Amino acid sequence: MHTLIVKQNDHNTVELCKADKQMEKLIKTIGDVEADMRPDLFKSLVRSMIGQQISVSAAQAIFTRLQTLLNNTITEDSILNKADENLREIGLSARKVTYLRDLAAKVKQNEVNLDTLHELNNNAVIKQLTSIKGIGKWTAEMFLIFSLGRMDVLAVDDIGIQRGAKWLYGVDKSERRDLLIEKERQWSPYLTTASLYLWEVVHLDFEKKYANVDEVLKKEC
Repeated sequence: MHTLIVKQNDHNTVELCKADKQMEKLIKTIGDVEADMRPDLFKSLVRSMIGQQISVSAAQAIFTRLQTLLNNTITEDSILNKADENLREIGLSARKVTYLRDLAAKVKQNEVNLDTLHELNNNAVIKQLTSIKGIGKWTAEMFLIFSLGRMDVLAVDDIGIQRGAKWLYGVDKSERRDLLIEKERQWSPYLTTASLYLWEVVHLDFEKKYANVDEVLKKEC
């Protein structure tokens, strides 16, 4: 398993702290963060498609069954060579079977060349990936972070990031997306670092345990 490790004393993290003192409080509270990466690009997209609009546990169960069905070889050919019925039997909806086939066909026909995506800028990657049925901007942004390792990505529509921002900056729910849009310029080019720390707010259950980041800091002192 590949892991992205962001340390409190990394250059990017230090510069982000200089740019935003409220974010600095959060980083000081949390310390280093880690995130699991998905370096197999095709498999990463398949996994993201499976996970859309269902629970994490259900997505994991279906993905595991797909791995078994395809003998642990998830490729464009292995998907295209399986009948719709076989794919439906493991829990995939008819729509998701269509999405997976479109992904596999576009990769096989080189309409989308996964091997060269690392050469493109973020916007170009998003444009290519969203040409595939079932892949929206959010999925493409997660791919940029967790498969290509891009460090300047902020998914303003990600609910976890929005929740973290709402708590950290004390804004209303209706304001959290606009806040992220405003912060994007302030945080760039360290957007992924900011995203990881905002996700940690949710992962660590800070929203329910503490009123704000200052309360966390006081408790630690």
